[in-house]
Amino acid sequence: MGRDWVAWHEAYEDDDHPLRDRLAAVVELVGEAVAGARDGPVRLASLCAGDGRDVATALVDHPRRADVTARLVELDPALADAARRGLAAAGVAGTVVTGDAGDSAALADIVPVDVLLLCGVFGNVSDADVERTIAAVPSLCRAGATVIWTRHRRPPDLTPAIRRWFDAAGCRRIALRTGGDVGVRAWTVGAELVGVPTSDFQPAPLFRFREDLR
Repeated sequence: MGRDWVAWHEAYEDDDHPLRDRLAAVVELVGEAVAGARDGPVRLASLCAGDGRDVATALVDHPRRADVTARLVELDPALADAARRGLAAAGVAGTVVTGDAGDSAALADIVPVDVLLLCGVFGNVSDADVERTIAAVPSLCRAGATVIWTRHRRPPDLTPAIRRWFDAAGCRRIALRTGGDVGVRAWTVGAELVGVPTSDFQPAPLFRFREDLR
């Protein structure tokens, strides 16, 4: 039986849960990424977007909110509906796709993007799928785009490898935040600057969630 992702999101309501601090770090970095994006329209995409509260919270009072067009992809229908309500309440233009975020075809009509969120992905897929997804970043983003990612640090800690894979994809680290206890509740939020020309976009599978990694 799969995880109840609606119940998982309830942790954000617990003031003492480390996910609250991780969310705050993501919100801050999303705000900075949009502020620093190129002049004019800003395309933002979030894979495995959940209820979209990171994007909605970051942009609700953002001075460049009107520049943003968002594409959020979330498989769970209840969370996707919550994300639609959240974007509408925050005044953020865009769409929420109820579908498989592991297939880049969901972004076909919005790439290349200026801001890409890979939050809640890398802790739930195989190491090979993490590497494959990072390698695809140049096909999803403009040169100069920001990629924001998260990953837990329970042993074996994959974050050093994640950082190497972003380096290999032509990205430059611009932020790395950590928090939580050592092990299961420890988290990392990273931001990478895409520094290579955009490669041709070809819709392809990126990752698949695995029950044994949750």
